[in-house]
Amino acid sequence: MKAKIAVIGNGSWSSALVKILTDNGHTIRWWMRSTSAIEHLAKTQHNLHYLTMVKYPIQQLQLSNNLEESIQESDIILMGIPSAFIVSTLSELPKGIFEGKKILSAIKGILPEQNGLLNEYLAKQFQVPLMNYICIAGPCHAEEIAAEKLSYLTFASDNMEAANTIASYFTNTYLQTVVSNDVFGVQYAAVLKNIYALGAGIAHGLDYGDNFLSVYITNCFAELQHFMDVISTQTQHHYNTSAYLGDLLVTCYSLHSRNRTFGNFIGKGYTVNATKLELNMVAEGYYASKGVAEICNRIGYALPIANRMYAILWEHRSAEEVFQEI
Repeated sequence: MKAKIAVIGNGSWSSALVKILTDNGHTIRWWMRSTSAIEHLAKTQHNLHYLTMVKYPIQQLQLSNNLEESIQESDIILMGIPSAFIVSTLSELPKGIFEGKKILSAIKGILPEQNGLLNEYLAKQFQVPLMNYICIAGPCHAEEIAAEKLSYLTFASDNMEAANTIASYFTNTYLQTVVSNDVFGVQYAAVLKNIYALGAGIAHGLDYGDNFLSVYITNCFAELQHFMDVISTQTQHHYNTSAYLGDLLVTCYSLHSRNRTFGNFIGKGYTVNATKLELNMVAEGYYASKGVAEICNRIGYALPIANRMYAILWEHRSAEEVFQEI
């Protein structure tokens, strides 16, 4: 029996996950805000703006811009829109709409208005229990999924049975999966690696070399581990940061990395607003740097590298001066 899956969002990462699921034979309810994007996909079998090289089997897609209906008619809800837009997208939904449904988060960011994770927001606003929540992480670029290059994903949840079942929906010849009960660690590691990747891009834009970058990333990983010590104590959850080193490395080094690319423009002297206009994309690390800075203030804990990215991006400090401090 095939799972009834709704995918919310049609950015590059959501589009990659839809490709995996349809390659594995699943029929997907795919919600998009844009009517023109729906019409283009229905007519051409290609997404209008993201992973345009992928040809989707249209007979396996139920396209819709009705969010409430898409959720109600599905058992598994894959959240794939950027973290900055989650609250505005879900705000009009009935409070009980997620009852009995599994939430699969493909979001690698902090919700800006909440300064928290998606599972925390869903628990507060929609009473979604943590046992119904699974998150995806791992060193996995959408562009490489589109090209069917061998990739890896981690599915993390307190509900290991659900994590194993949902992971099986994605496993195929080019995508290997593992499961974990590190649901908070997976998400915070994904948040921090995006911030650190911005820094890697800034360093490249400032013309720092590979020698510096290797030391920079090593210290970023150490900082991430120290932060996990604090978070694991607060959440009383197990964590295993060694599993997420690959995600940090690929996001800092790869030319596919949006956060690295965004940071590279900042390092070359572009303002944040000019970079947004030039790239026409959302870099999760930009919003995450503000959220993490506010979390650090709240819990009284400093992240010297991550907080300096916040200083560059939000306090408009000179990137060159900040990297001299680093």
